Amino acid sequence: MRIKDLHVNETGEGRKASATVVWEDTDRPEKEIFIETPKKHAADLRADPHAFLVGCLIPALHFGERRIAVEGEICPGLMDGLTSVMALMRIWSEGKMAPLVIEPGKISEKTGAGKKNRAGMLYSGGIDSIATLRANMLRYPKNHPGAVKDCFFIHGFDIGGVVARGMKYYVFERALAAMENVTAAAGVNTIPVYTNIRHLCDDRDLWLNRFFGAVLAAVAHSFSSRLDLFYIASSYDIENLAPCGSHPLLDPWYSSFDMSVMHKDAHLKRIDKLRMVADWEPGFQNFRVCLANVEDRLNCGKCEKCVRTMTGLAAIGALHKTTAFVENDVTPEMFESFKINIRHREPFYRELLPLLEERGRKDLVQTIRSKLHPYAPV
Repeated sequence: MRIKDLHVNETGEGRKASATVVWEDTDRPEKEIFIETPKKHAADLRADPHAFLVGCLIPALHFGERRIAVEGEICPGLMDGLTSVMALMRIWSEGKMAPLVIEPGKISEKTGAGKKNRAGMLYSGGIDSIATLRANMLRYPKNHPGAVKDCFFIHGFDIGGVVARGMKYYVFERALAAMENVTAAAGVNTIPVYTNIRHLCDDRDLWLNRFFGAVLAAVAHSFSSRLDLFYIASSYDIENLAPCGSHPLLDPWYSSFDMSVMHKDAHLKRIDKLRMVADWEPGFQNFRVCLANVEDRLNCGKCEKCVRTMTGLAAIGALHKTTAFVENDVTPEMFESFKINIRHREPFYRELLPLLEERGRKDLVQTIRSKLHPYAPV
């Protein structure tokens, strides 16, 4: 793979940083990939070679490329980190993803613009990211360099990430409006970002299990003139870790000496995060967990993620207090259309069982147990 023609150009609505990806060992067409932001934050966006190297690595490994040659200067610290990323991918893929050679235009001899003492984070609108934002607010004084000052909301992630489902900009704008209610309450900036890096490989398993953390880190690197610390909220707690596109053994290796990437709050279980969000009204009324991206609602109330979140809120007696869901209760019938024992979802449900028992919700306890162990004797 070659990553070439890195450049920035002004668009009618903002600025776009682009690069051209040329495949060398697989029969795929060359593709322009980009990271774009509106005018308000355009001055902070760069065509950083680190961003495109990090964003392209996992698809290159997936398709068996033997090298990545990238134009521009690359930090030796990032080179070291990506060696560890490739070693982890080889293990997780049982040898299918063989390490490749990274060939930078030049090895950087020093760091870039110096310390900005500014932190940002991904904000998806989900429970993980809201809990991380809230925890940061509670732990860090406003002027501390670790205090979040910028929340990045990315189109091309779950919204607009799958080509066949369309770009759904209207869904993004609706979610952005809900997000801004939260960031305004937190006193931080909202930075919308648009990228097509995910479209290098439109494979859902690769995205969820290997890839998405790299795209988050790529966005962070593209804003390295603005910040030098970027948080990614944990997907699983330490006790229940599994291979995942964002992981405490993965995300930090996407760091350079100019941009530190941190995997945050893996000590918290999902139920702890739900309680934290439920105790903060702006987040509790404006979260978005749904990936269905329906036209008329922030959360569809029917998909697995919606029902799982609703069940967790019911378990702590809070579901009826949020307007993020139309529904005020959960019934066993809501579980009929999906499985809960795939993609390492089981820990999220197991931790709810004792809480549901305490609330006398034996109907939900029975349903969850039967879905977790569908072949167990009755």
